[in-house]
Amino acid sequence: MGLMIAGERSGVGKTTITLALLAFLARKGAKVQSFKVGPDYIDPMFHAAITGRDCRNLDPVLTSEAYVQTCYQRHSQGVDYVLVEGVMGLFDGIPRSDCPDFASTAHIARLLKLPVLLVIDCARLSGSVAAIAQGYRTLDPRVKLLGVILNKVGSDRHLHLLKTALETINLPIFGVLHRHTDLTIPQRHLGLVPSEELPELTQLFDRLAHLAAQSLDWPSLLPHLPPPPLSPSPPLPVSPSPPLRLAIARDRAFNFYYADTLDCLQTLGAELIYWSPLTDERLPNNIQGLFLGGGFPEIFAETLSENLPLREQLKKLIHQGLPTYAECGGLMYLCETLTDFAGNNWPLVGILPTQTVMTSKLTLGYRHATAIAPSPMVTPSTQLWGHEFHHSHLTHLPATPLFTLQGSLPQDPQTKEGWSSSNLHASYLHLHFGDKPHLLQNFLQVCLAFSQNLR
Repeated sequence: MGLMIAGERSGVGKTTITLALLAFLARKGAKVQSFKVGPDYIDPMFHAAITGRDCRNLDPVLTSEAYVQTCYQRHSQGVDYVLVEGVMGLFDGIPRSDCPDFASTAHIARLLKLPVLLVIDCARLSGSVAAIAQGYRTLDPRVKLLGVILNKVGSDRHLHLLKTALETINLPIFGVLHRHTDLTIPQRHLGLVPSEELPELTQLFDRLAHLAAQSLDWPSLLPHLPPPPLSPSPPLPVSPSPPLRLAIARDRAFNFYYADTLDCLQTLGAELIYWSPLTDERLPNNIQGLFLGGGFPEIFAETLSENLPLREQLKKLIHQGLPTYAECGGLMYLCETLTDFAGNNWPLVGILPTQTVMTSKLTLGYRHATAIAPSPMVTPSTQLWGHEFHHSHLTHLPATPLFTLQGSLPQDPQTKEGWSSSNLHASYLHLHFGDKPHLLQNFLQVCLAFSQNLR
């Protein structure tokens, strides 16, 4: 089974409520597996910090419907409870001819046959709450709406009005949360501040667990949270090649990685060596490849710039052929300089003859990418889906960029982006490799050839 937490719209508090649910269950000693609908990196960090288990992204755009089902089934086994956090509003997705809400929370709920709890922001509602809830319940009969959680309730009188309205449509209330203005998680330009940067995380989770204990109807909730019945799931691909040591940049500046991608690298024969561009003056010894994930290099640009020994070593090794995959923040780190929001200009690795400039403009959305240049992962004409999410642009592009990009809607303009060479793949695109292990295999083959040339 398992349970989906959805919102009537974005910003209603479903992330806070999901974290409160997870915190309560984890504090009780339960094994809880969480999932997040969509391409988000930061919410899953909070999930994992609470449960001690990697949160898994369920995104049929970046992967496929079949992969979403396989991922959910595989990682729901061997736990006590399963909880899925939705994305945006319940029916907010990509309109397609065969599915008007593709990749929405409702789409994933239908795909996995999950019941839904709807979080409603009641701050400016009373009797109208019934019309909203009834509309969500009846719009698509294939989505089973269990009931609602009322958030931002102002007073006992306010709650009485809400309850009276919902009684007319016979819809259960599974929780009531009053306005907690002091219970907030800091945010910045790309969403929540990542969990690793918050010093009082344990205290926050304790308060969330207490909130859940006081505010939610646990006798009614718990029967819906056990995992689905056991069923065999396809095995992950396994490579017979000897282990290859990959240096994975992972610290406060670079921490956007999908857990499924890291799992896939390991099953394909890679040994993952984590290191920090912020604090390590040298790369790990005896590596055959490098991954630079996304994150917030703009926030830590001064510290990254001051680490001159590492910058010089990186530039030298990449020039010498070290296979390198750089994604979004990793791409920015490889540029000559980064101009931050305050206008400060910071020298960085300099392997790419271009500069990164931070801007107030947000580039956001799914992209259908067609490769027009070769890289260690793709060949020209390779097609895949990725996701862009950044507040920066590059001052120059190569003569032949890596990708031509098309947005998820037909009227979206085409763009080009990305840098590549025989040993480098650098792009703004965030990729999920769970259903694309062949691309990782391509990269590891280049790593293997590099290691053999060193002997």
